[in-house]
Amino acid sequence: MEGGLATELLARCTFPPPGTPVVCAVSGGADSLCLLVLAVEAGCVATAVHVDHGLREGSEDEARVVEAAARRLGASFRAERVTVEPGPNLEARARAARHAVLPPGALLGHTADDQAETVLLNLLRGAGLDGLAGMRRDGRRPLLDLRRWETRALCDELGLEVVEDPSNRDPSLRRNRVRNELLPLLADIAGRDVVPIISRQADVVRAAAELLDELAAAVDPTDAGALDAAPPVLGAVAVRNWLRGCSPDWHPPSLATVERVLMVASGEATGTEVGGGWRVDRSGQRLRLHRASTGVER
Repeated sequence: MEGGLATELLARCTFPPPGTPVVCAVSGGADSLCLLVLAVEAGCVATAVHVDHGLREGSEDEARVVEAAARRLGASFRAERVTVEPGPNLEARARAARHAVLPPGALLGHTADDQAETVLLNLLRGAGLDGLAGMRRDGRRPLLDLRRWETRALCDELGLEVVEDPSNRDPSLRRNRVRNELLPLLADIAGRDVVPIISRQADVVRAAAELLDELAAAVDPTDAGALDAAPPVLGAVAVRNWLRGCSPDWHPPSLATVERVLMVASGEATGTEVGGGWRVDRSGQRLRLHRASTGVER
């Protein structure tokens, strides 16, 4: 592969040093196959892990596509299977199940396009500053500076079979509408490709969010008096970080949820639901985060 598109793309990626063992989550789509190709190109000792959710007929064939690619590239391969029942929040539950069987630190094939979609989705759901910062550059997403069309171009250059996920065309999934409708509309209005713009803005916001995280660490989110006395932005950040554990994939709560908790701290309310079956109640000057059904505290 040396000297081809893989070498060009690798220069914009953030893989660990050669010889480092890495696990790559590989669905068989172009992004994740590109992740595996570039991990090998970077000299990492790569293992491809395919997770079958069993949500559509023939999904077991996708594992064979990934296994064939891993064998060709000289990477190891492992298949995992999880059970995800049909129903509400299917995408989020499938993601949580997938991450549950992947080892900590597994590499993910998210691109700049995924980053832009994530920022817009977080904006639509009312997330705060952390949500607008998108996905963290934490070493797990080495392709965040690549574009989706580039990952497909690499697979085409190498002749790798790519799995086409039909759910990516399902308009009932909000991410698909952002991808296929909102981003093209924004590009048309702006007269240029907006993905790099949104991705760069996410980096700017992330730097500000990390500074606020450091400052908010001094505010005890269970102390109503401390929250009420803190500058509003730091109190909001302290509450947001406290409530992250209510989400199975550690997503930040919406701004509306944070504001409701701050109303509890100020005495305007005695308690509030915060999502995921969790509730915040106040007793004296203390706030308590607990399961609404069982009373188990976090």
